[in-house]
Amino acid sequence: MSTYLPTLKQLQYLVALHEHGHFGRAADACFVSQSTLSAGLRELETLLGVTLVERTRRVVRFTPLGNQVVAKAHRLLREAEELSELVQSHGAPLAGELRMSVIPTIAPFLLPRILPRLRKERPQLRLFLREEPSAAAIESLHHGRADCVLLALPFPTGEVEAEHLFNDRLYVAFPKDDPRDPPASVPPSIIDENRLLLLEDGHCLKEHALAACNRPELRASATMIGTSLHTLVQMVDNGLGLTMLPEMAVEAGILHDTDIVARPLQADHAWREIALVWRKNSPRGEEFRLLAQELRAG
Repeated sequence: MSTYLPTLKQLQYLVALHEHGHFGRAADACFVSQSTLSAGLRELETLLGVTLVERTRRVVRFTPLGNQVVAKAHRLLREAEELSELVQSHGAPLAGELRMSVIPTIAPFLLPRILPRLRKERPQLRLFLREEPSAAAIESLHHGRADCVLLALPFPTGEVEAEHLFNDRLYVAFPKDDPRDPPASVPPSIIDENRLLLLEDGHCLKEHALAACNRPELRASATMIGTSLHTLVQMVDNGLGLTMLPEMAVEAGILHDTDIVARPLQADHAWREIALVWRKNSPRGEEFRLLAQELRAG
């Protein structure tokens, strides 16, 4: 029976290759050269005495055993992360390295307001930020690539703990010369489904906006083509329709130098909940709650 134990680094290489399906991209994700990653995986296979990855010029294909090993590797890497978190939790709070994923409809509007104060008040904190859509951010959390996630709820998150930060109201944005001249608060009933522009699938803000309106025909008719809120604003400014924006984006000045008016949506749940989430029972739970307080104060 072999007594060889894979290293965490080798398991990280294996998981990265499975995630990206490409040696070059996997190496970039691990911050090593492609030759280093390839050599590490070959050493892993040699010492285990098995083939985990079938290599061809065009395709990277995992063997059935390789897929089983990847699943185990995810769990082992997560346990290693939690061991590190346990040690860090006994040190000074909000000191050292912390990796936070943030969704694109929050990052450019909230972080510039918060980060300068956080750097000033928590100089020992090394905060690594990763911007990615909600589903990818939650996957990063559960696979150990992120320690916590700043996102908008409701959203399926799996087994996590969450700290509420604040509610972010939804606004309807339309050209200043819109013939309907919407009132000070816009009821969903007057939104023209044929002119509504929303973010493409994968952005939870689209689901929050449609749920707040509670009009099934909007889901079927809305033109979901925007890759970002800034893209949607440019479309509206060019007279292509109307859209919905979160209050934090409006307050951050996304409509500056445009001919767009934004008025609050008048509905029972015309907001999204901004929250910080982390893995359930994480040893750093108290540290994340403290971070949530810092973010809330910003």
